[in-house]
Amino acid sequence: MKRLEGVGLGWRRQLAHFIDTWEGLGFVEVLAEQLDDRGALPEPLVQLKERGVPVVVHGVSLGLGGAEPPSPARLSRLARLAERLGAVCVSEHLAFVRAGGLESGHLLPVARHEESLEVLADNIRRAEAALPVPLALENVASLFEWPGPSFSEAGLLTGVLERTGAGVLLDVANLYANALNLGTDARAVLAAVPRERLFYVHVAGGVRHGGLYHDTHAHALPEGPLALLEELTAWVGPVPALLERDDRFPPVEELAGELEAIRVAMARGAARREAA
Repeated sequence: MKRLEGVGLGWRRQLAHFIDTWEGLGFVEVLAEQLDDRGALPEPLVQLKERGVPVVVHGVSLGLGGAEPPSPARLSRLARLAERLGAVCVSEHLAFVRAGGLESGHLLPVARHEESLEVLADNIRRAEAALPVPLALENVASLFEWPGPSFSEAGLLTGVLERTGAGVLLDVANLYANALNLGTDARAVLAAVPRERLFYVHVAGGVRHGGLYHDTHAHALPEGPLALLEELTAWVGPVPALLERDDRFPPVEELAGELEAIRVAMARGAARREAA
């Protein structure tokens, strides 16, 4: 797999001009569900591909954590988009999204039990076999946990890596949310990811509401996710990191400032690693 590098930005139509002109662009991530896998691709994306900008196809609806195997049609769609965009990899979530034809409408956590882990791992292996590029798996933010977990979030991640060949998309914003809302041991999760399996990192903003932290992708980037990114970089070295912004798009100066904050956090982590 071609390795991602630097600081990236989630491609959205509202950000297409900024992305096209931003000199610090390392890579982009496109949402699979917002593209036509058979029709014409957005021209700005075609131009990015022609420029050689690395692209990741990111899915939100595969449902790897469900009891049913992933839909062959959904997998074929992801595969077509990956091929058409020349994607470096496809990323999806360690999440439960549907059962019996009913959609949850959310990326819900996977129950942390051995039985669930075995089903999850089997679904991941099916997805890996169907895709033309490597698969990276993302940890999700949650406002609840299923009762009686047998192991921690770090244990779930370790179990998945032991049972599959997939990589990791580590979302430090989701990890920050879970640490605040559920008491997740964030450092244990960071330590559970070998550098060779870490494809890239998500960073995003959120907001506190009703005593909980919500990972919204629509608010300013707080210090918490940046601190985790610095910690991760100090632990494993430089990593590709991408800013997600899905709504309430800020002025160009604010967006550029958040991207610079990501770069600075990684530089601080790299300096700590070198000093150690």
